[in-house]
Amino acid sequence: QVQLQESGGGLVQAGGSLTLSCVASGRTFAGFAMGWYRQAPGKEREFVAVLNWSAGDTYYADFVKGRFIISRDNAKNTLYLQMNSLKPEDTAVYYCNAYHLTGTTSDNYWGQGTQVTVSS
Repeated sequence: QVQLQESGGGLVQAGGSLTLSCVASGRTFAGFAMGWYRQAPGKEREFVAVLNWSAGDTYYADFVKGRFIISRDNAKNTLYLQMNSLKPEDTAVYYCNAYHLTGTTSDNYWGQGTQVTVSS
């Protein structure tokens, strides 16, 4: 059974930092796009950052470029999101995602989310 378990959320003041972790288990994630999404109250879930689990390539949403860093530890099967210079508008539930497309078949997994609250 595939599981993505997030941790590391919490309450932080504006300008502070948090690092989220996502432990992935239940299968091999070679070739997967592993990413972070977030959903603020009353808003749709939005893309934050993604990393190619095998190659390590990364891509970020414009609103986090220069502030957030996505990384992985293959040995621990763990994805990270280091969040710096946090702003109140970063307040949201952050979700870990694993996605893979092979031909017309896709695998798409989500974690349960971790709350990040940034106070002004």
